[in-house]
Amino acid sequence: MHIPDGYLSPQTTISGLAAMVPLWGVSFHKVKRELKQKDIPQIALCSAFTFLAMMFNVPVAGGSSVHAIGSVLVAILLGPWAAVISVSTALLIQALMFGDGGILAFGMNCLNMAVVMPFAGYGIYKLIAGKSKLGSGRNLVAAFFGAYCGLNLAAFCAAVEFGIQPLLFRDAAGQPLYCPYPLSVSIPSMMSAHLIVAGPIEGILTAAALAYVVKFAPNLMQRLPAQEPEKISFFKRYKPILIALLVLVALTPVGLLATGTAWGEYATDELKAMIGYIPKGMAQLADKWNALMPDYSLPILGGGQTASVGGYVLSAAVGIGVVGLLIFLMAKLFVKNSKGGPNP
Repeated sequence: MHIPDGYLSPQTTISGLAAMVPLWGVSFHKVKRELKQKDIPQIALCSAFTFLAMMFNVPVAGGSSVHAIGSVLVAILLGPWAAVISVSTALLIQALMFGDGGILAFGMNCLNMAVVMPFAGYGIYKLIAGKSKLGSGRNLVAAFFGAYCGLNLAAFCAAVEFGIQPLLFRDAAGQPLYCPYPLSVSIPSMMSAHLIVAGPIEGILTAAALAYVVKFAPNLMQRLPAQEPEKISFFKRYKPILIALLVLVALTPVGLLATGTAWGEYATDELKAMIGYIPKGMAQLADKWNALMPDYSLPILGGGQTASVGGYVLSAAVGIGVVGLLIFLMAKLFVKNSKGGPNP
């Protein structure tokens, strides 16, 4: 679902960024007002979780692949506005450091995965869960369907964004300038993979992770009353979550089993091999950014399976480290601003 650069017109990507700027502003304001300083590590941990969840690619029929995202889980744990910041941070690091998702398309990717998915999924979760107890059967069923529907709504938005490009933007010869696939191709291609494979995976992952948090790390839930003293070390307070993240880092090479490229994330050479040409607009916008660790690899390690596994694990460790650092830097900004006066 990470839209690369070149698939969307500048008019589309600029619109996405323009829509996200006020949403990011409101998110920071909401988080600053609703979460306390001690809660900031929770956003960092959730952001690290979504970063890792997106590294577990799963093969689907036709040679493509999909992955979970984790946005609805973050919304359940910390609220949908915190999910906007948490998931946007993970997407930013993925685009800048690993070339996963475009720089120009960053706004649209955030709109799909950091706004549509957590807000829609959280709303469905609340509707089904009602006043059920956290971690109860009804509550976990609600988490499953919230995540399933949220992911598929985000995928549908991405499919529409892909599919309207050939309708709106063509060259003088009538060929598409950007994404060459119309709605009649983009919607069934995206939705079949997400409705059948990615959605159930997202639902199971969200319900299982929520059950784990309720049982082993209830302090991660923003809405639960504090059950432990304030003065407790970071590692002790978040030990169950840190252990789970380390396990996920170690398991990330499982994502390498899916060798196919996700639909809509084809490199220009792959697309040319499939349709016989590279759309002119796409050729001008794609492949302009050289990521430090492209495709979650480390070029200095060379080729081969061992290098791929090592590069993938190292990418996971570096990625969550940078994501966490960025969240903490933003937290410092919150603290500085908070000293200017009380929150409204």
